[in-house]
Amino acid sequence: MQELQSMEDFKNLKENGAHIFLFSADWCPDCRFLDPFMPEIEEAYSDYTFVHADRDKFLDLCADLDVYGIPSFVAFRDGKEIGRFVSKDRKTKEEVEKFIESLA
Repeated sequence: MQELQSMEDFKNLKENGAHIFLFSADWCPDCRFLDPFMPEIEEAYSDYTFVHADRDKFLDLCADLDVYGIPSFVAFRDGKEIGRFVSKDRKTKEEVEKFIESLA
């Protein structure tokens, strides 16, 4: 999974192509729960580029996007938000897959 490096990175990525941003943090146990199955999801949904955004490094971005719970996913295609799975709850592989399949 690609790592978000800067706000400029975010702006460039969200404007060009299909990206799913995963907001999480190292200290978050529900975020770590995703780790074992995210590589499978990335492979299965290769139409999207997955980008990890460390919540602690991008607090302003989280506020701008109304991401107040982690782990959370926000998807963009060519500058337009196409879906979000934002909450503080633990997410199962099936829930993440259902979210991705629901994207327009």
